[in-house]
Amino acid sequence: MTSVLLSLLMVACGAVAMVGFALLAIRVRRRGSAGPALGAAMAAYDEAMHSTAYDTFVEVQAQADRTIPVAAPDDL
Repeated sequence: MTSVLLSLLMVACGAVAMVGFALLAIRVRRRGSAGPALGAAMAAYDEAMHSTAYDTFVEVQAQADRTIPVAAPDDL
């Protein structure tokens, strides 16, 4: 009987955790903060494990910062 209750408790805790993660995912998607956070996390992982991938990430970020703004047609 004890093992059944322990098993049910473990399943219930797992279900509560999954619902919590689902609610967190909904909140992050609504706020739009998932992209930068995941990008930074992957950059940190790439820096540690895949140095060439991190170098590529840094270069892409530098290229994005170097873009020249295009003049609007009204500015002519």
